[in-house]
Amino acid sequence: MITIRGMSQSGNCYKLLLLLEQMDSNYRWIEVDAPSGATRTPEFLARYPQGKVPVLELDDGRVLTESNAILYWLAGQATASGPRFLPEDPWLRAQALSWMFFEQYSHEPYLAVARFIRAWLPPDSPRRAELPRLRERGHQALASMERHLAAADWFTGPDYGIADVALFAYTHCAADGGFDLASYPCLERWLARVRATPGFVPMPALDAETAARLALPDAGA
Repeated sequence: MITIRGMSQSGNCYKLLLLLEQMDSNYRWIEVDAPSGATRTPEFLARYPQGKVPVLELDDGRVLTESNAILYWLAGQATASGPRFLPEDPWLRAQALSWMFFEQYSHEPYLAVARFIRAWLPPDSPRRAELPRLRERGHQALASMERHLAAADWFTGPDYGIADVALFAYTHCAADGGFDLASYPCLERWLARVRATPGFVPMPALDAETAARLALPDAGA
């Protein structure tokens, strides 16, 4: 049995939910209220020193953190009779990993943080002043993805896989951070292809309070 401790409205956690469902895996999900400080308690830190979610834990006590590392491990558990989510060819596998590193270093820090500021911080938070810069850098990442997709269907290789899962998580909800995807037609077609993959499940809906904050204008940004 795999246990995931995560926050279902987080893109980094949703990645795991999506892949586990598409792999038809047996798992247990434990919801963690990270915005309220649940990952910073002495009890949580004693078991999970990095103090963040998602966390994967096995019945034998082994723990794995970092969403893309967990995706990589999960893809390695795929059976021969089921779909594979990572190429066997070493070069293609390295290409998939390069997009997963891109997601964590050049994509998530901008799209995810803009979403966090707008959805989980108070409307008068001084961090809203960061939004223009975050969007500038986020659009650079989206433009890189658009250029790739002009000549390829997927980021994992010739087929859908974990690099696509990783990038889909925060790209599909980019509007939450104030990003307009209308000028990225290849990217929008890719989003539709991901949604059409077998076993796809959407990210759980935001609660009403969080959604209401997203509807507020970016005054002061």
